Amino acid sequence: MPAVRFKSGYLAAAVTLALGGAQGAIAAGLEEVVVTAQKREESSQSTPVSLAALGSAELENKGISGLFDLRATVPNLQLTTHPNSSATTRVFLRGIGNNDDQITQDPSVAIYLDGVYMARSQGLAMDVADIERVEVLRGPQGSLYGRNATGGAINFITKSPRIGEWGFQQSFTVGNRDLLRSRTQGNMPLGDSAALQLSYLKMRKDGFVRNLGTGVDRFGDQDRDAYRLAWLWEAAADVSVRYSYDRSNINDTPAFLTAVPLYPEQGRRASHGSPLVRDLRRNDIVAKGHNLLVSWDINDHLSLKSITGYRQLDNETYQDYNTGVRAPVPTLQIYFDSAQKQFTQELQLIGDAFDSRLEYVAGLFYLDESADSYDYTRPAQQSPGVWLDRDITIDNKAYALFAQGTYTPAMAEDRLHITLGGRFSRDERRATLLNTTRLDNGTLLPASPGDGDRAFHNFSPSLIVAYDLTADVNLYGKIVQGYKTGGFNVRASTIARFNEGFDEENLISYELGVKSEWWQHRVRLNAAVFHADYDDIQVNVQSPTSATVTDVLNAGKASIDGFEMDLTVRPVESFTATLNYAYLDADFDKVKDLAGNNVAWKFRFVQAPLHTYNINLHYDLPMSPIGLFSLLADYAWQSDKFNSPGNPGYATTSYGLLNARLNLSEIPVAAGQLRLGLWGRNLEDKEYYVDFFNGGGSPAVPSAVFGEPRSYGIDLTYEY
Repeated sequence: MPAVRFKSGYLAAAVTLALGGAQGAIAAGLEEVVVTAQKREESSQSTPVSLAALGSAELENKGISGLFDLRATVPNLQLTTHPNSSATTRVFLRGIGNNDDQITQDPSVAIYLDGVYMARSQGLAMDVADIERVEVLRGPQGSLYGRNATGGAINFITKSPRIGEWGFQQSFTVGNRDLLRSRTQGNMPLGDSAALQLSYLKMRKDGFVRNLGTGVDRFGDQDRDAYRLAWLWEAAADVSVRYSYDRSNINDTPAFLTAVPLYPEQGRRASHGSPLVRDLRRNDIVAKGHNLLVSWDINDHLSLKSITGYRQLDNETYQDYNTGVRAPVPTLQIYFDSAQKQFTQELQLIGDAFDSRLEYVAGLFYLDESADSYDYTRPAQQSPGVWLDRDITIDNKAYALFAQGTYTPAMAEDRLHITLGGRFSRDERRATLLNTTRLDNGTLLPASPGDGDRAFHNFSPSLIVAYDLTADVNLYGKIVQGYKTGGFNVRASTIARFNEGFDEENLISYELGVKSEWWQHRVRLNAAVFHADYDDIQVNVQSPTSATVTDVLNAGKASIDGFEMDLTVRPVESFTATLNYAYLDADFDKVKDLAGNNVAWKFRFVQAPLHTYNINLHYDLPMSPIGLFSLLADYAWQSDKFNSPGNPGYATTSYGLLNARLNLSEIPVAAGQLRLGLWGRNLEDKEYYVDFFNGGGSPAVPSAVFGEPRSYGIDLTYEY
């Protein structure tokens, strides 16, 4: 794989311009970033974890409104869409994630919205919410969070309704490919102790691949609207109640799958599909949910939180695989119709003792999830027409007890901090499967039903030792165990293998890190080096002859080594530069096949590029009579990465994306504030893969989903 190459030709000139033209005084220092990664408000610099936090201003400047938009923003975080649905996001952190989206398997990276665990990643209601910040925690999580996760956690924290204030915000975005995005938000006081917040989002954007066949006009259209209500009640001086309801409707069209050569050759981005496509249809996804957060400050040293969540997901998706590539029919035609619901309840006891030398969090977590799903697959190579129908049900329950405490002994001049944590988990999983072969004439061939019932339990400890070398330099060492429950594989080669299921996987992570600020807080340097021993890995092996058949085996052992660095420099008041870099070396040590042979040499870690980096520049021009101009640029690059664990030919070549933005804020208006943003993304119009996979057929058709070409637009926001 190629060495790291910085895009100096574009960004060095911007740095020179900013530093040479800056007239402001020496910067007063970087702003403090406050996070709640450890369930209490604290500076990110004193939080002994590898953490990336993005505030509301940075989210707006980068155009981040949902989970998938975080792609290319946080090193060692990889986000890809599933081939069957562009609204389904697969998440990987430090090389750990799920390459499939089966409802019978849990994700390796946990997603939270205001503390509520989101078991499925389709249709998450992030776009409509007023996001205050996003926190990305890299590495195993469990002793502080409701759900265990081997890869990490991503927390979306929304802004709370404001008591005693009337507020309104209207934002419009227009851009090429008929992009139109409107978000309306209002804040209404309800007496002296409550407030109501209402939000509505409408978004349309054309895809970049025309459909020359019948059905919808384009592949990759986005057609979405969403609603959100949030209510805050300060019931007493020490009790607050916060409720929210959200609903998202997604009617996107399927992404276009382009037949491409195997790595290292690179395919070309298509502008149109085949005229042989028939009845291409929109997807229909509805996600909605309730969130109730009750906080009670029992006394000055102890508080109790209750987080209750209920969510429903209806997911109807359709995908056409490679019509016209080899035949006048798709290599595969896939349809999914599933309904999922989940209830979660979490209790957290947060407090301190011994003159605040001991800070602790203890919690209980419960999850009840059920779903039923129907899908069919029509392989093109079978004749006469043969449809493979599949009916699935799941019934999952999870119980957890977790706790973490940090003690600061007086004898070490308050510089030493020792943190112990632990989590006990029990998971009960039940799934049924009915595979049916159906001919075009309606004839059903005999089928064998599958029924799996498993229970798993685990205890995962953690230890963190942190030391304040100075007031601005903090060192830490961390050992933590991660656990992901077992499950069932609906694509198994036999019903017996489905019934058997697969076991849990475990990971032990060792991490050394430093968080520091220098030069009177004008330089911030955070870094972490880590090693992970990954055991009983749930290896997903695809059949060499069919894209619809895989087996999941607890056959893997692996070692993961990495390094992460975040450097922010603010030499003058008007200019800030940030460099984020990550190195990741993930290799299988052992993979046993069904005969017990070690075939690790055949397997690669997916979504684990060796190098990733991101450069961000922000320069504020002197104040003008019409407002404050700001120039922003960012460039994100990643090296080659594998996309299939068992086929090195399915790999993505390295690429970098250049984005820029010109802001005009503090525009004088009669009331409120007005700001304008002119932006462009992928300014070099790079052709790159979002994902690369087996697109069906016999022999297989290597296929890719391409990232968006150059895009540009204008944001206009008014608020008071």
